[in-house]
Order: sequence, then C-alpha cells, then structure tokens
Amino acid sequence: MKQLDISNSKILFEKAEKLIPGGVNSPVRAFKSVGSQPAFIKEGHGSRIVDEDGNSYVDYVCSWGPLIFGHAHPRIVTAIKAAAETGTTFGAATAAEVTLAEMIVDAVPSVEMVRLVSSGTEAVMSAIRLARGFTRRDKIIKFEGCYHGHSDSLLAKAGSGIATLGMPDSAGVPPNLTIDTITVPYNNIEAVRAAVALHSKNTACIIVEPVAGNMGVVLPKQGFLEALRQIADDNGIVLIFDEVITGFRLAYGGAQERLGVIPDLTTMGKIIGGGLPMGAYGGRKDIMEFVAPSGPVYQAGTLSGNPLAVAAGIETLKMLKEPGVYEQLEEKGKRLALGLLDAAASAGVQTHGNQIGSMSTIFFTSSDVTDYASAKKSNTSRYAAFFNGMLERGFYFAPSQFEAAFVSTAHSADDTDSTLAAAKEVFAEMK
Repeated sequence: MKQLDISNSKILFEKAEKLIPGGVNSPVRAFKSVGSQPAFIKEGHGSRIVDEDGNSYVDYVCSWGPLIFGHAHPRIVTAIKAAAETGTTFGAATAAEVTLAEMIVDAVPSVEMVRLVSSGTEAVMSAIRLARGFTRRDKIIKFEGCYHGHSDSLLAKAGSGIATLGMPDSAGVPPNLTIDTITVPYNNIEAVRAAVALHSKNTACIIVEPVAGNMGVVLPKQGFLEALRQIADDNGIVLIFDEVITGFRLAYGGAQERLGVIPDLTTMGKIIGGGLPMGAYGGRKDIMEFVAPSGPVYQAGTLSGNPLAVAAGIETLKMLKEPGVYEQLEEKGKRLALGLLDAAASAGVQTHGNQIGSMSTIFFTSSDVTDYASAKKSNTSRYAAFFNGMLERGFYFAPSQFEAAFVSTAHSADDTDSTLAAAKEVFAEMK
C-alpha cells in the first residue's frame, strides 16, 4: 500500500511548533499518543474531510461530536451566512437567542430556564458555581475519567486529553482549588454513598457524564444514574448531567430523555451550536434564578448567544426534529461498532466495544470497559497501530484510545462498508 503523502502537513506542523505550544491549539490534535504526524485539515463536506495535501478521509471524529449532519451541511451554512450578513456580534440581546432558548427548554426534560455561553468548559464551570451558590456548600463529587472541561477544580483524574497524555492533573492548578473536589470511580455507587456520608453537609453537587465519552464511551450500569438521583434528593445535593457530548446526540432530549433520569442542572455544547462555538447550562427554575442579574451568582460573556452560533444551532435543532433522524443515526452507529468488533474477532485481535446511538469506542483490551480503571487497561500501542493503519487507508478516527467515534447522517452505507473492509486489512496486519 502506498504511504500517505502528508508533506504539506509536516511543513505546517514544523512552523506551528515554533508559534503555538506543541504546534496545536488543543493537545489531542498533536497525535502524540498514536506516535504520528497530525494532518492539517483544509476542508470538509458531508462525511469527508480533506487535508492540506489533498488526502480525503471518511471522518469519524466529526469535530469531536457537534457535526451530527456532517460537514458544511447546506442548510446550516445558509443559516450562518444569513446571520453574518446582519452582523457577527452585538454583545446585546437578540430575538434569535430567545428562539434557541425556547427550543432547548422544550427539548430537554430537566431544563426550565437556560443560559447560553460560548463553550462546554464555560457551561460546566458556571453550573458548578451555580450549584455552590444555590446550596451554600463547597464540595463537588465527580467521577474518574469524566472530563468536564479544563477549569481548575475539575482537572482531577479527568479523561479525554488528560488520559491521552498520561497526566493525572495539570500543573498550574493550586492544591487549594481542588481540595473540595472528591473523585470516585464511575459506575461505583457505593463509593458515592461513602463520599456523601463523609461530606453530606458540605456537598454542593454531583456532576457526571450520564454516558461517559471522555475515557472512551462507557455506559452507566443499570440503576447507577437512578441511585445518583436518589442520593442527591436525600441529601439536598444538586445533580448535574454533563451532556456536552450526549445532548441532542443520543436523543432530542439528550441522554436524560433516553435513559429516563432527570438531573437538576444540565450542561450542553457541541450540537447546539451547529459546529460553531456554543455552550449552555440550564435546569430547574428555582436554581437558575440564582444566576445574575436575577440572583447573586455572577456569570457573563461578551460572545454568549453569538448570532452566528445561535443561527447554526436553531437550524440544527430544526433538522433534528424531522422524522427518522435518530433511528438513522442509531442504525449507522450500531453497524459501525459491531462491524469493527466482528472484524477484530475474525482476525484474532482482542477488543471490547461500547456503543450507544451514534457514538462508540473500540477498546484494545481483554475485558469489559465499565470505568476509568478498566479503560486504562487498553493496549494503547495496538490502538495506535489501528489508528495509523486506518488513516493510511483514508479513515479518520480519534487520535486517542480514550475518545469516541461519531457517525453523522452524512455517513453512507458505502462509507461503512469501505471502513469495515479497511479495518479487516488493518486487523490482519496486527495479528
């Protein structure tokens, strides 16, 4: 097989390393954990992206989840162009913000009021502050391997890029900023009970990805989320679902609609901006009314509710309400995930996989993956071989074992067929 020519990407990366820390603006993009050279992407259309050397790839990263209709969907692009023609930012209230807020409130079961922000990190940071202000308590409970953005108090045993780089936390975060962060294993309800028993009078919130996506895809065990709901109710603790990834992807109302457990607050991002920078947090009215200017919990942002992102989000949510979208995504996601596992098994390559809806992860491990500890047993060298073998053949997966693969409505049956055919070749080489 002819080796992929990425000479232009190499030149760009060498230049970028002199100007940008690590040559990238987000760590996983550097491809360090897969031991290879990052491709610099020039454009994307539908299910495909094209790099600066003209190589075309079927894209299973989808900008880490927001592109649920694929790249440059004509309806979304048209909406962005129309918004741009009337002004790119005002730093003032707009009618479109109210429309998007109404759509989110109508869609997400837990959300009675919502505040738009500019990123998932900002949404989570704000929701944590709100939970503390509402309860007048300090401590938060989070789960190993769940990544909630890069705000200081949440960079403790996080997943995503932290897992990829092998970093347990981050330099530059003073110990006193994480002293109130209690971290317990995902899917371990007894550990949660023990933590709450020790700190119930000073625990503001429990924050969890209802379906984890940042240690790879890990599903909640039966009864886990329901038990969190009960513990929160019994102890006056605010339950926060981080649905930055799962919101509007697993169902129109997010994982909470699909799994039937309703939190007090929900953080969102990715899809609600239609591929542009956007985040949001929302929930019970009595809690949300603590946010300034209604209440004492301060949060602000010049670009919050940016007109371009709001326009893209509105059009995306309109499209998601059309019949058959989620059924189509479910079928595509299942076919890819099961096909990869079958291809690995046929080649004698040991893998386990987790899939729900249009997101999945194939883990190079001999055991089920139910938490961060079991995810970390994965053979990352084998994943790197899989990643690079697929990239050479024109298929772009996440450059980390500890991430999700995403499908969009733009992915065709031919895309899946060619992906699985390539995977059989790669797994055969890995025997």
